[in-house]
Amino acid sequence: MTYKPIGDYGIIGDLHTIALVSTNGSIDWCCLPHFDSPSVFAAMLDHKQGGHFKISPIHEGNQRQMYLPETNILLTRFFQEDGVGEITDFMPVESDAPGYIPKRHQIIRMVAVTRGQVQFRLECAPSFNYGRDSHTVMTRDTNVIFRSQHAVLGLVSPIPIEAREGMAFAEFTLSEGQSLTFFIEYLEANGSDTLLATPESGDMAFQNTSAFWQRWLSQCQYSGRWRETVHRSALTLKLLTYAPTGAIVAAPTTSLPEAIGGPRNWDYRYTWMRDAAFTVYGLLRLGFTTEAGRFMDWLNARCHDLNPDGSLQLVYGIDGRRNLPEEELTHLDGYQSSKPVRIGNAASHQLQLDMYGTLMDAVYLYDKHGTSISFDLWMNLCRLLDYVCNNWELPDEGIWEVRGGRRHFVYSKVMCWVALDRGIRLADQRGFPGNRTQWMHERDRIYIDVMERGYNTEIEAFVQHYDTTALDAANLIMSLVHFVSPTDPRMISTLNRTLEQLTMGSLVYRYRVGEAAPDGLEGDEGTFSMCTFWLVEALTRAGRLQEARLIFEKMLSYANHLRLYAEEVSHTGEQLGNFPQAFTHFGLISAATNLDLALNTRQGTTTMTRRTPSPSSKPQKP
Repeated sequence: MTYKPIGDYGIIGDLHTIALVSTNGSIDWCCLPHFDSPSVFAAMLDHKQGGHFKISPIHEGNQRQMYLPETNILLTRFFQEDGVGEITDFMPVESDAPGYIPKRHQIIRMVAVTRGQVQFRLECAPSFNYGRDSHTVMTRDTNVIFRSQHAVLGLVSPIPIEAREGMAFAEFTLSEGQSLTFFIEYLEANGSDTLLATPESGDMAFQNTSAFWQRWLSQCQYSGRWRETVHRSALTLKLLTYAPTGAIVAAPTTSLPEAIGGPRNWDYRYTWMRDAAFTVYGLLRLGFTTEAGRFMDWLNARCHDLNPDGSLQLVYGIDGRRNLPEEELTHLDGYQSSKPVRIGNAASHQLQLDMYGTLMDAVYLYDKHGTSISFDLWMNLCRLLDYVCNNWELPDEGIWEVRGGRRHFVYSKVMCWVALDRGIRLADQRGFPGNRTQWMHERDRIYIDVMERGYNTEIEAFVQHYDTTALDAANLIMSLVHFVSPTDPRMISTLNRTLEQLTMGSLVYRYRVGEAAPDGLEGDEGTFSMCTFWLVEALTRAGRLQEARLIFEKMLSYANHLRLYAEEVSHTGEQLGNFPQAFTHFGLISAATNLDLALNTRQGTTTMTRRTPSPSSKPQKP
């Protein structure tokens, strides 16, 4: 077994965790029972000892994957001379109600043959706790129990299974019209006796799961040019939501590298305030106000547990925990030997002032297009706004979480302005009490500071931070959040410099890694997909629709075969970084809806949506 390209995977999930399924029928990543639990399958990070669950034909052939329409049910097909086989993979969703604790966490794999005859081989080789915990294997009738110190995994099989060396094996042949269903179920350490005590049939689970996803997606209000692509991004964002709390993970994986063989490998299985707030933008944009409301509840809970200085932590566990110690797993090889493999994230202790702007913009839009926020949440937000007033002049680590020291990042200053601006608008529109005079004073000070120190007249562009001439694609957001007009000469020149210096064809780098923009890390990285979508939006707002559409259409071609995106795209067009990334799929949704609206306006049509809120597509009046 060798490493598959990052883009060769699809995802399935139950709103508690996600599994990655490769085109060869192997589940190579899954943490159970939750996104940030220890892994049980981690072949993506070590193809020898990480663990996998593979069902595939014994003889090689062509492979294809697709999602069943309007669902997160994955179909993998195998084409051979003698027959065509299929595996339908999904995780049943019992409920997405807040606080609901599911009775079980299952992966269901339905194997069938639609033509001729196909010989299959099954290999179930879990490796508990990132491969650190040993386990025993016990067969019971046709079922298998894998038991480690802290967790138990059960494989329910309709055929006899052979167990040896910590693994389960089976070979079987199916002819046209025949099928078998296999269940993997996670159990607590003392729960093996309850393995499928009241099993739901595979067919019934399939029907219920399909109905759940189709019912959820039916709420989507987008019907524009890129409907299927936007729908896939919406379904992906929903999968990245932790149902019990409403928290949204940045990605379901850890340590997939930003450059093969390099050290830029991070754990994204947590909730970044910024990423989650951007995701709320995307969901609101499509009409999913329930999910946005659940995140507001999660945010309100965090606001009751502020740091002593009145600030929020940058990143939290999906259950709201604050302690996320970063650890290197030296026993794992890493994806294609890309070390280190990390769990936890030390960025939780960084200062990233930009997140307050993203949060306040999300709250402002939710109050305007969703449900009016509560007085209690408002009073907590006032504490955050006062914190911004008192701390915006500090240097920070910025949106990209640099590890080379704090700087006065222009993006961070702009988003502090956004935080105060949206707070003032909320206070005015709802009649909320607040320190308006101070907020307005500091908001205006930030604006002047950015214009005087953040714009370099020699290179005619807003720069990454006050002490450099290097560019940063994050500054493309300035017109999207209405800090400057999209046709302001300073914005136009920044847009042009970005196209000249930070693009590779239609793809956009965050910044140029190296002496011009040192970030305290070794190694290189690919282009950043979120920034490419920001470029599309900035061009759209500037009225350069032909450029915007061409770049957008090209960017769509870099998605994988299932319309999924990792964090980055390599110089050779491959997916890089953790996969799939919420940030990127939000960017796609926002760019698609804004570009669609602009094209329709130019053509005099109004077919894009029934009626949707627009978090970043049109100016909001004060």
